Amino acid sequence: MAKSNIIKEPDFEPYGEVRVDSKNRITLSRVGNVKIASYKMYRNSLGQYILDPQVTIPAHEAWLFQNPQAATAVKKGLADARAGKLAKAPEDFSKCADSE
Repeated sequence: MAKSNIIKEPDFEPYGEVRVDSKNRITLSRVGNVKIASYKMYRNSLGQYILDPQVTIPAHEAWLFQNPQAATAVKKGLADARAGKLAKAPEDFSKCADSE
């Protein structure tokens, strides 16, 4: 596998140190607020490892990641919303809101 396919960002910084337990296991924490489901592990000829955090998605959402056109449209919509580019709905949905 080509290095460019594995390493997405070449600038690594020291992150911390972990120790193996009596069964040669290490414990890895969360990455930010994301719960990591698994790691892809890569090893070079010097015995150095890279752990690439992986998350799982529900099967009913996989279509979005398999459809680049839809994914691009969703990303554009989210960027527009962040930028405040919102359109008025043609109907008044306030009557559907809870009265709390």
